[in-house]
Amino acid sequence: MRFKPWALGLTLAGAALLSACGGGGSSNHTNVRLLNASVSYSSLDFAVNSTTINSKVAYGAVGAYGSVDTGSTSSQLLDSVNGSAVLSWTPTLAGNSNYTVIAYGWAGAVKQTLLQETESTPDANKAKLLLLNLAADAGALDLYVTAANNTDSLSTYTPVATNILGSSGYNLMTSGTYRLTLTGTGKPADVRLDIPSVALASTSIQTLVSTSTVGGKLVNGMVLVQQGSATNYPTTSARARVVNGVASATPASNGVASSANTFVTSTLNGKSLMSASLAPAIGQYVTTTAGAATSFSVMVNGSPVTVTAPTLAAGGDYTVLVYGPAAAPMVSVIIDDNRLPTTSGYTKVRLMNGVASSVGAGMQVDFTNQASNVMPGTASTPQTVAGLTAGSRVSVTLPTANPALSALTGVNLAANTVFSVFVLGDSVVPYTVQINRDDLAPLQ
Repeated sequence: MRFKPWALGLTLAGAALLSACGGGGSSNHTNVRLLNASVSYSSLDFAVNSTTINSKVAYGAVGAYGSVDTGSTSSQLLDSVNGSAVLSWTPTLAGNSNYTVIAYGWAGAVKQTLLQETESTPDANKAKLLLLNLAADAGALDLYVTAANNTDSLSTYTPVATNILGSSGYNLMTSGTYRLTLTGTGKPADVRLDIPSVALASTSIQTLVSTSTVGGKLVNGMVLVQQGSATNYPTTSARARVVNGVASATPASNGVASSANTFVTSTLNGKSLMSASLAPAIGQYVTTTAGAATSFSVMVNGSPVTVTAPTLAAGGDYTVLVYGPAAAPMVSVIIDDNRLPTTSGYTKVRLMNGVASSVGAGMQVDFTNQASNVMPGTASTPQTVAGLTAGSRVSVTLPTANPALSALTGVNLAANTVFSVFVLGDSVVPYTVQINRDDLAPLQ
């Protein structure tokens, strides 16, 4: 294990006060402000007891403090654009204190948490840093603090905080400028957010807030100075994977599709997405730079396929679906939604059609229609179903299939997860239906 001299000052301090209580003082007034961390809203208003505290707080920004009566704390978030209510709640606030209300989540599922900003000031040449992981879609995260603009592999370092979903507690360290990196827990190569340079000034107290992205697994970041400013650090990455659904060049035998001579190789922005994998194959997600791709290639059986380089939204997840006949394969780039269901106990499921056909496919889960007329090269809108660990029945209908596709039984659609169901290959004799848990798909 390699340690850097500045890292020796890292220690775990007391936990942050994130509940709606705590603090001291006898005053019946306290100070509150809003941090807008909800990517669904370009700006938010914050009112307490019908009095506006902050107006038009932009995404990634924090408002000024306003004094409120601790005996009357009925609070409301409103969309600044149209004035509609986004969230209402009544917190319990301690008098003579300072709080930041952090609004996060998506339209229709906005949440809030309170950060009580009363952490004691560190000594000169020291700083405190808290990780507040509000990205439930991404799961638990590890925080690495290394030299600014460091490009070394994180596998040679020890994380400052590990397995964090919620608050890490404050970490005391030597002040300076550092690279802050969030990874999947225990996976230093699984980078979810990388901030090359953040100044942790002497005697400063700062919170790194991580929130979910549109794809679900990468995260956005904001650094909030205690009783001070906020700086937005959105992700600049996206993720992509390849699904090889190319129909076999070899005729089906006894109603069983063969994958002979149907292998796919693909690269994106100089990174390998899939390396000579036989159909049917569902690749791993690979993290790459968001924006217009600088290079993109797909090869089927060693022959290049004409493709258009995609433009990937920051924080997005994508499936590169390669499908159709081996002699004339097609490529479709599909947006993935790997955010977890907003209702606990439910599962998200969708159907992706990668058959060499011109007809739509359908899907039932436990005898209820969840997708219909899903055309080749597309996916259905994810639907929420009750999670059943005891086993669900999943059936895919494809009008051209002969014989009809057999239903899959005993499928473990566990609660609070995300699944894709794939029908791939030939329109008459497709491959066996594939089911993949997408929210756990490993990254390369």
